[in-house]
Amino acid sequence: MDQKLNLEWVPSAYATSSESVKQPTKKKNINLELTADEKLLLKQKGITQKALMNYAIDEIIHILNASAQRAKTLQALFEFQQVPSIGIRFAHDLIFLGYYTLAELKGKQGYELLNEYEEKLGHRVDPCVEDQFRLVVHYANNSGSNKKWWDFSAERKNYRAKNGYPATRP
Repeated sequence: MDQKLNLEWVPSAYATSSESVKQPTKKKNINLELTADEKLLLKQKGITQKALMNYAIDEIIHILNASAQRAKTLQALFEFQQVPSIGIRFAHDLIFLGYYTLAELKGKQGYELLNEYEEKLGHRVDPCVEDQFRLVVHYANNSGSNKKWWDFSAERKNYRAKNGYPATRP
């Protein structure tokens, strides 16, 4: 099976108003961006996309005839989208920074993740992206929380009013 790069993904910071997505009140579907071949393999084996995430990485590799990196990415996409108000675009942003589990985000700071993200991108992003970083860190430390990213806007504004941004900010 050929592994293809997802050339349609761009960091959420590049999203335009025409690409805005309504935030669901309850997660119904998780987008794994499976290829047609991967979907066919699942169908042939009688495994649903949701059930696939109950398998270990080595099992996913076998089931989908995928690379270890692909299996790890699929698990990350699934795990990050379990966080309320976090979708596929921001899940990709976390992977872009090198994170693949919520456990890796425990003890991190949302503002530091934003600083790292902007530095890696080479430009500034919408301030609300910091709210999403703050949310995933909160969720990593408070599993099952129902807070949404916008619940962290006031916290971000207060922090930035007091501390500003790094002098090296792009």
